[in-house]
Amino acid sequence: MAAPQGIYDARQLGGGKMTVLGLQHMFAMFGATVLVPAITGLSVSATLLFAGLGTLLFHWITKFKVPAFLGSSFAFLGGYAAVVEMGAKSGLTAAQALPYACLGVFCAGMLYFVLAGLIKAFGIRKVMRFFPPVVTGPIIIAIGLTLSGSAISNCNANWWVALVAIVTVIVCNIWGRGMVKIVPILLGVVVSYVFAAILGDVDFSAVREAAWIGLPFKGEDTVLSVFPGSNPSLVWGAIFTIMPIALATMVEHIGDICAISSTSGLNYLEDPGLHRTLMGDGAATMLASLFGAPANTTYGENTGVLNLTRVYDPRVIRIAAVFAILFSFSPKFAAVVSSMPAATIGGISLILYGMISAVGVRNVVENRVDFTHSRNVIVAALILVLAIGIKYGAGDAISIGFTSLSGLAVAALVGIILNAILPGKDYEFGTRQEGDTAVNFGDPDHK
Repeated sequence: MAAPQGIYDARQLGGGKMTVLGLQHMFAMFGATVLVPAITGLSVSATLLFAGLGTLLFHWITKFKVPAFLGSSFAFLGGYAAVVEMGAKSGLTAAQALPYACLGVFCAGMLYFVLAGLIKAFGIRKVMRFFPPVVTGPIIIAIGLTLSGSAISNCNANWWVALVAIVTVIVCNIWGRGMVKIVPILLGVVVSYVFAAILGDVDFSAVREAAWIGLPFKGEDTVLSVFPGSNPSLVWGAIFTIMPIALATMVEHIGDICAISSTSGLNYLEDPGLHRTLMGDGAATMLASLFGAPANTTYGENTGVLNLTRVYDPRVIRIAAVFAILFSFSPKFAAVVSSMPAATIGGISLILYGMISAVGVRNVVENRVDFTHSRNVIVAALILVLAIGIKYGAGDAISIGFTSLSGLAVAALVGIILNAILPGKDYEFGTRQEGDTAVNFGDPDHK
């Protein structure tokens, strides 16, 4: 796939520079990816391994065309917590209950294939009418805004360290030349990390104690450990608790693919097709969950890196995936990166999360969503308020029946339903390529 004019083509950069770019993508996803196992109790090394393998599987299913990295999904955090709580009532420890949650995530991954099948059977137009820009745009905006709180919290650990990361990224991206200009995230991480170490803000004790080589996961952490003497009620409870979350993550996936299309200027909804990207995401999630790793999802952090570097060659992402796989076998490396100061992660995230929301704004603007229509205002308003309000006003999630849904999940479901039932729909997928991905394909610079 030839890169559009006006951007960097990784094939012209050479193997060395492509390797550095891949390493940058690996660092961009690392902070958020390892945060999910840190919160849930899942294995950090297994998470890295199946983020890498899942990304490669996704690329294979999507014909190696889409520059997407798959990392840990935050959407399922409520599901993991709910299953652990159910397990505690049955006398199970958190470690014993987590494989049941992973079984639920495996079943959730199968729903991606159901939606992909519907798209393949009925055509993308009939399915995408439920996901117009007035829905996907605000969801993309909300993804960035709901993540922003974690960025600020991390920055609060040491604003000077965070500021060094932010300034480094800005200076390298705006005034940098050559390779410096296209690896601002990596340089921001390194400079801020060194600065924090000089201040004595980095604890290297875990690094000293960690082994150089080790296996990423154990048999007792996998889904296979559930079946000998399994608890049937917990099995079904986990499945019915976690599967509905996939409805929201699939909408997030569509928004992410729209964002990647918008960023790179190539219509991935059409080629290789949304049905293939959905199958890739679902397959990666199913693979990861089988071995006790978190659900995977297309990562907005890496979309932000694409936007900064303007290098959209999928091979760079695959290099990042290989790095993740290699480093998953080194507890020493995991400890080194895990010791990265929270403020460094916060400073980098502050920029990347803002860029995600900016892409969502662009999605709405370039699709010419008409906000003089009350129905469009209502749909967008409820998506934004529910996503952000539940995130910061209800402790991340709300209980609905027997399950717990995140703000993004509730917002996505409400947006889809309202758009479907309210009269006055003014969008039809496929009528103009520019509108479908919020990209002006007539402008080589995509401005």
